[in-house]
Amino acid sequence: MTAVEFIAPLSHDEGVKIATDLFVKTYGKQPAGVWAAPGRVNLIGEHTDYNAGLCLPIALPHRTFVALAPREDTVVHVVSDVKPDQVAEADLDGLAAGDVDGWAAYPVGVAWALREAGFDQVQGFDAAFASCVPLGSGLSSSAAMTCSTALALDEVYGLGYGSSDAGRVTLINAAIKSENEMAGASTGGLDQSASMRCTPGHALLLDCRPELTALENVSQQVFDLDAHGLELLVVDTQAPHQLNDGQYAQRRATCEEAARILGVANLRVAADGIAKADDQFQALKETLDALDDETMKKRVRHVVTEIERVRSFVRAFAQGDIEASGRLFNASHDSLAADYEVTVPELDIAVDVARANGAYGARMTGGGFGGSIIALVDKGRSQEVAQLIADEFERQGFHAPRALAAVAAASASREA
Repeated sequence: MTAVEFIAPLSHDEGVKIATDLFVKTYGKQPAGVWAAPGRVNLIGEHTDYNAGLCLPIALPHRTFVALAPREDTVVHVVSDVKPDQVAEADLDGLAAGDVDGWAAYPVGVAWALREAGFDQVQGFDAAFASCVPLGSGLSSSAAMTCSTALALDEVYGLGYGSSDAGRVTLINAAIKSENEMAGASTGGLDQSASMRCTPGHALLLDCRPELTALENVSQQVFDLDAHGLELLVVDTQAPHQLNDGQYAQRRATCEEAARILGVANLRVAADGIAKADDQFQALKETLDALDDETMKKRVRHVVTEIERVRSFVRAFAQGDIEASGRLFNASHDSLAADYEVTVPELDIAVDVARANGAYGARMTGGGFGGSIIALVDKGRSQEVAQLIADEFERQGFHAPRALAAVAAASASREA
């Protein structure tokens, strides 16, 4: 059997050097600086963000570095270490949503979104990207790119939002707009908030109710795996990961239609009503009985129960109840598989192997339809469990998976 690949994060010095060297080689000048933003893994709370629910991401130590310099005109040049000989170009002048093709839509879209928000001082830029966030893995390589770009543009154009947590929400909104409207990749804001607002050693409890202010909608929850003798194993299944084929948008539309039928602003309102009921089971049944469509019932059941699982996980982990934390991971995955129907065979098999080999709990993370799983395992067991998953994948004829060990890391920052 082939040894599983473990993806190590780039060190600060490595990331800065690779991005800077690529910038100098491509543009023949020095960058104004180097910034970086992390990918994320969501511990629990999947497909809840666009339903005004709760999620619980951590920032990964795996980051996307960008060396960037402003320009005097409105032209943008971007290059990546994935294809260092291919420079993409766009002009911000007259640019409209969807005008940029390919990966360049993400960074170009950030500058476009800032200008759309009234920041006319934002002009063109030259940028070079270097990343160790696995692409297409459901670990939010796209948010790492848009958030590193947003932080860089904030500084080189003197916008002044990157230095405070509340200010970063303006940059997060530009990153979200870039992904939704320029790149055409639907996103609810979880990924960008994690990349910009997480802190080391903590999970970010993100409350997505629209009526909350930027200072009200997050709280930092201690997530110290070492203290409990644990590791969080992340396995990128390498299953084709595709959110642009309408599946994500379809589920989002179903949830919005269900909220309309139930007469609530969003499914969070329904979830909170159920949580406060004396008989929660009966309240859930009555909510679902108000919906005629069987598929819609399943989607709503996932969302309202998943929001409650986030609350339960925060309590259980804070109390050191790792068994209960693991059971909540398992229940989340089972709901995503049966009710939200966003898993694929690779995700389900990876979860099954992890559970069968000592994981306290395992679940898919991210949007689904491919991507990654996470498993809560005893310290020192990540490599072993990942190898067992890789061995089963080889027997099944799947692509070889990749793995990494996640710790709660820092948010986007200037690196050089």
